[in-house]
Amino acid sequence: MSAMSTYLENALASHVLRNTAFTTPGTSVYVGLIKFYEATKLEAGTLTQEASGGSYARIQVTAWDAPSDGATQNTSAITFATASADWGNVSGVIVADAASAGNVLLHGSLTTARDVKNGDVFKFNAGDLDITFA
Repeated sequence: MSAMSTYLENALASHVLRNTAFTTPGTSVYVGLIKFYEATKLEAGTLTQEASGGSYARIQVTAWDAPSDGATQNTSAITFATASADWGNVSGVIVADAASAGNVLLHGSLTTARDVKNGDVFKFNAGDLDITFA
């Protein structure tokens, strides 16, 4: 995953080049799942296709590798609750600054989409969620 939302791009550019304060998300961010990944909408911060219902919730993540060459990855598993209803075809992932609503910071498509059904557990193993700033 390496796409930044316009929100994050503008905030970082203003912070670095215009000395405008940027409030960071704190010690953690939230990882969410997207159905029907649409980069253009996510770039603009439009979040219309996030998985929902059936015990779905974004996962708070605090454990990332120290960045090296502009890249990092999760250092522990990111495990979503067992789906208690169908979540649908999940094809993308977001990193946001809040457990719900908030701002999309980063987004990307999954290598392989997955149809999450009632009773399934969706998980990123440690090291599976790679983030690269290029």
